[in-house]
Amino acid sequence: MEPPDPKFPDSPMVRPMMQAEEFSFRGDGISGERLQKIRKGLLTLHTLETMAANLYQFQITRDRTELNRQLIIANCNQMSHIQDFQIKLLEYGWKPSRLRWAFWMLGLVLGFGSRLLGPRLLLRTASWVEQKAVEHYGELLEAIEWEEDLRRIIERDRADEEGHLRRWHSLLESG
Repeated sequence: MEPPDPKFPDSPMVRPMMQAEEFSFRGDGISGERLQKIRKGLLTLHTLETMAANLYQFQITRDRTELNRQLIIANCNQMSHIQDFQIKLLEYGWKPSRLRWAFWMLGLVLGFGSRLLGPRLLLRTASWVEQKAVEHYGELLEAIEWEEDLRRIIERDRADEEGHLRRWHSLLESG
């Protein structure tokens, strides 16, 4: 298991307990232009995390292997990211994208297809998806003026993606 990132000591925890005080309505006092950027960023993150969770879900087999255990962990982690972004969308008064089903399907195709082609391609696909996620997170963190607590969530989720990428690379190198 990867050591926790010192910046995010609770990172290995899949879903920390949330308190009612952590939920609030958002967006008051923020310009319309900034809100549009936040909305677009949250929709992008939510939709891509939906695809990633499905990718892992359809890569998992019935076999009791270390690879499957790691895929289950990654799937669970991706589902927690979906929750992070769906909660924030709702706090701003927005809904997830109506087109997220297309990304759900893309995750199915990439996940099931890579599973059929063997463990090496499965890991290469997972690695490629995580590399793209890390890049997307970086671009969105740089391009959008996020509220500070939301920025911390996005940074934590990006650190999770970097951990997945290291894990897949390690498994690829070990053969």
